Amino acid sequence: MKLRSAAPAFLAAVALLLTGCVNNEASEQAAAEAPTEGSSEARTWSEIEESGVLKVGTIVDYPPNEFKTDDGEPTGWAVDLVAAIADELGLEVEWEVLQFDSILPRIEGGTIDVGVGSFGDTLERQEAVDFVNYYEAGTLWAARPGSDVDPDAACGLTIAVMATGTQHLIELPERDAACQEAGEPGIEIEPYTGQPEVTNAVVLGKADAFSADSPVTIDAVNQLDGELEVAGDLFDTVPYGFPVAKGSDLSPQLAEALQRLIDDGSYLEILESGKSEYGAIETATINAGTE
Repeated sequence: MKLRSAAPAFLAAVALLLTGCVNNEASEQAAAEAPTEGSSEARTWSEIEESGVLKVGTIVDYPPNEFKTDDGEPTGWAVDLVAAIADELGLEVEWEVLQFDSILPRIEGGTIDVGVGSFGDTLERQEAVDFVNYYEAGTLWAARPGSDVDPDAACGLTIAVMATGTQHLIELPERDAACQEAGEPGIEIEPYTGQPEVTNAVVLGKADAFSADSPVTIDAVNQLDGELEVAGDLFDTVPYGFPVAKGSDLSPQLAEALQRLIDDGSYLEILESGKSEYGAIETATINAGTE
């Protein structure tokens, strides 16, 4: 199996760091939250502007990108970035906390305008929605210190992962298939609904390692201070995007507002607040994903 190498900037960030279960409830809730036949069409930019409100659905279990305060309010640098974009457009944000796999159906159904969930912008997802790109992330593994876990030699291991993300649906099944094709034991993939559960599975010894987006892995390693370490190198870089309805005239409005934040330095300050500035972009784009 061929996995893509990471960009030099990402590798430098990881080098700096190194120096210093299937959940049926999630599927049932997602089904309950999916749009019904009565769902409306996506709102146009003029309708959103006239209302003065941007309806945003977000996850709250993927720190430092998206999580929640002690009061249960959405927070994280990606949440803050959407709030700043909305403010730039003169809009208030109406937040709705959702499961990851219910966000795209809700956008398609027109019940929310924008999604926040650390979505990798892929060609498959572009068939359903458009993406306003705001970040470059990769995949990075973490394991308990001294475990010598290597993502490229993971046959027979148990790997925790957040359910329905890229690592769960693409990376780990590909690795598992490669193991079995080589006549070796497969990978036991353990999906959880939130990153805290994924991280705890490794810390408590229920899994050998976890695979997640690079800012999430680095944050977990930093937060736990000695209970986890990065395992292997960064790979499979992909642009993050805020999903919006396919063909919506909201996309260019969001991209232009994001570009203004990039140009005036506000964007970088927001990323720095989450210690995720190494994935910063210089130009806001739409549908930059090519794979």
